[in-house]
Amino acid sequence: MLRRINQALPELLAGILAYGMLIQITGIWFVSDRVRYSTGLWAGIILAMGMAVNMAVVIFDTVEEMTEGRSSRRASLYGALRYLAVVLAFGIVGYFNLGNIVVMFLGVMGLKVSAYLQPLTHKFLAVLQKKYFHGKS
Repeated sequence: MLRRINQALPELLAGILAYGMLIQITGIWFVSDRVRYSTGLWAGIILAMGMAVNMAVVIFDTVEEMTEGRSSRRASLYGALRYLAVVLAFGIVGYFNLGNIVVMFLGVMGLKVSAYLQPLTHKFLAVLQKKYFHGKS
């Protein structure tokens, strides 16, 4: 289903998850409060994945509306709502002390890192798919 919305979305989500695992594995050894580190990181990762899916859906809907000749301000509205949701999520995590805010920010930045590395992720996943699912070396 996600591939119908945007061809790169599954690879983007895979990159965000890989980034999250890398930050989890490397950073957990250097902090004293491991629970807050982990909850902050994964709250940020989940937020980044939600933002990626939301952006893909909004882009898909906007392109459809433009091909039909309709003008829409929906993309701007959803962009503003997306950032409001991020601020609200940071506020909730910070107010209730549910996780480390700095690490949560690192998790959200997984969206940027994954977007920049998406061409490499695409090549890596294509090689894996060719090797393991099509039986070619």
